[in-house]
Amino acid sequence: MPFPPVNWLAILVAAIVIFILGGLWYSPMLFSKKWMALQNKTEEQARAEMASANMPLMYVSAFITALITAAVMAHILSHLVSGPDYVIHPSAAHGAMFGFLCWLGFAAPSSYGTALFSGKPKQLWLIDSTYNLVSFVLAGAILAVWR
Repeated sequence: MPFPPVNWLAILVAAIVIFILGGLWYSPMLFSKKWMALQNKTEEQARAEMASANMPLMYVSAFITALITAAVMAHILSHLVSGPDYVIHPSAAHGAMFGFLCWLGFAAPSSYGTALFSGKPKQLWLIDSTYNLVSFVLAGAILAVWR
C-alpha cells in the first residue's frame, strides 16, 4: 500500500513549532522552576548538569524527535483524509482534534504508565504530558490545514 503524499514543508514547520514550544515550556517564563523543584534539583544543579552535557547533541536530538512526531502525524493524517470517499477538507479544528486524540491514545497513557512506576510526582507527569498535548494539538492543526 503506497503512502499518500505529505507536505514536507508543513512537517518541518510543525517540528519547529514543537521544538520552540519545548524551549518555552521548560523556560523560566513557564514551568522550569516547578519542573526542577519536582525533580528535587536546584537551579545550580541544573546549570552544572547542562554545563557537563553535550548541549548541541541534545538540541539536535530534541529537534529530530519533534520531526519524527510531525512526520508520523502527517502520514497518519494523510491516510485518514485521502481517498475517494473523503470529501471534507480538514480544518485547523479537525487537526487539533486529531492531535488531541493522538495524545490521548498514545502519549498520555504510555507516559502515565511509566510515571506510575517511576516514583516521580504526578505533577511532573502533568507538566511533561501537557507539553505533549499542546505540541500534538498545534502540530495537528498545522498539518491538517497545510496539506
